[in-house]
Amino acid sequence: MSSEEKEQMSPRSTPEKIPYAQLEVVEAGSESDLSLPPPTTSSAPKPKTKFTAAAIIPVWIVLSSAVIIYNNHLYNDLQFRYPVFLVTWHLTFATIGTRVLQRTTNLLDGVKDVHMTQHMFLRSILPIGLLFSGSLILSNTAYLYLSVAYIQMLKAFTPVAILLISWASRIQEPNRKLMVIVLTISSGVALASRGELHFNVFGFLVQAAAVAFEASRLVMIQILLHGLKMDPLVSLHYYAPVCAVINVAVLPFTEGLAPFYDLPRLGPFILVTNALVAFLLNVAAVFLVGAGSGLVLTLAGVFKDILLITGSVILFGASITPLQVFGYSIALCGLILFKTTSGK
Repeated sequence: MSSEEKEQMSPRSTPEKIPYAQLEVVEAGSESDLSLPPPTTSSAPKPKTKFTAAAIIPVWIVLSSAVIIYNNHLYNDLQFRYPVFLVTWHLTFATIGTRVLQRTTNLLDGVKDVHMTQHMFLRSILPIGLLFSGSLILSNTAYLYLSVAYIQMLKAFTPVAILLISWASRIQEPNRKLMVIVLTISSGVALASRGELHFNVFGFLVQAAAVAFEASRLVMIQILLHGLKMDPLVSLHYYAPVCAVINVAVLPFTEGLAPFYDLPRLGPFILVTNALVAFLLNVAAVFLVGAGSGLVLTLAGVFKDILLITGSVILFGASITPLQVFGYSIALCGLILFKTTSGK
């Protein structure tokens, strides 16, 4: 996951083909979960302050789950059904938060290694930011129509989308092992969908679009930012303001002024703590990068998703069927195979 400190790909050069499983080092649940997915690039420097895997992984699991549960609580329990506004607020909070951390800590020292130019911004940051924004808005919107448990199952399809896009763009060649992975995950997700008791076609299409946007973002990162060192927090430092501006432009055409009229009902405490949990998740992701091997992080992510599905049943009364459990288990086997073979 590391590269030469200042190595950058020239506009005409062909990026080295690296395993796509590595693009999701902090993923294992791809934090396009509900709010701010760690926008990792293909090379991320390890933080100076290190924590053991036993220390940071539980913190990451708790924060990652808390973001999803908290947002779901806002959308469905408090009936604050404005995902575009909430994502915009999170991005604004992250924009301010990363600037504060840059001035008060060494967590964003990696910014010094990124030589941002207008060409790089227009060619790389802006298009990836558009995909990032689309992924966030769509993945949040899905929670208005689908259960937390079912959405976690659908997210298992992300590696398949990554492989299909990489094959279509001819930056990775298909082989028998990858075809088995695609078939395994696809079959598992199909069974989980067949067993969903409260299937919503629109919600399914929205989540499918979110997966497509997220997979496209990860592939674009591989193509456009290969060799550039950005950990999740440094990447967020650049993407958060771009996505916030994009979302502000989208807001009048989607939710208008309605969320602003509804803000007094929530109050500042809920707004601030909600955005803070999402931001702390990205801080934890920085330390997670260097905490353990890819297999350890993958298993941690699988454990987190299982906890989330179990928690959604207990906390939100979500209904899951034996067929869904069976299908999701098959999809998880394919996901682990994808990660452990590094997507080769």
